[in-house]
Formats: sequence, C-alpha cells, structure tokens
Amino acid sequence: MYPEVMYPEVIAVDGSEPPVLVLSFSNGERRRFDVSPYLDKGIFKELRQAAYFRSVRAVSGFVAWPRGQDFCVDTLYPKSVPVLSSPSSIALKPENG
Repeated sequence: MYPEVMYPEVIAVDGSEPPVLVLSFSNGERRRFDVSPYLDKGIFKELRQAAYFRSVRAVSGFVAWPRGQDFCVDTLYPKSVPVLSSPSSIALKPENG
C-alpha cells in the first residue's frame, strides 16, 4: 500500500482566462491548471462556456462550479504548474551590491 500524499488546499481560484485556472494554495504557492483535457467529458462539457467557467469558486480546499462540476486537490496540485513571477515583480539588485 502506498502512503497517503497530503497536498495543500486551494484557498482561492481565478477562472478569468478559460480554460486555465490560477490556483492559490494554503502553502503560499500559485499554480496554473489547464482544464482543457476534461472539456470533452460528460459534466465538464458545460465548462466550455466562458461565462460559466468564470463562475468557479474555491470551496473547502477544492474548486467547484454552481452546477456540480468540481476538481479535488488530488488532481489540481499534481497536474498544475507553478506560476512564474512576472519580470516587473522581481526586485533588481545592483551589480555591485
């Protein structure tokens, strides 16, 4: 039997750029999750509608939409990638400092 892996919980989600979710986790990480591989499957087909996709919410550590679609952290965390900081948010250090 494999040991249980504990992933950090989702504390916030931004669905403003369908089909990608930007997730904020309880450990301080921000990660991107691409929903497009799921959009041809059953209940997830409705997420193709951009306005509905944007209605996603973080709920009890996972993400969910109003009509029952959801993704648990066991899918979200390992299948997402870290969000890289934008160049403007990186403090530049002096060359001689």
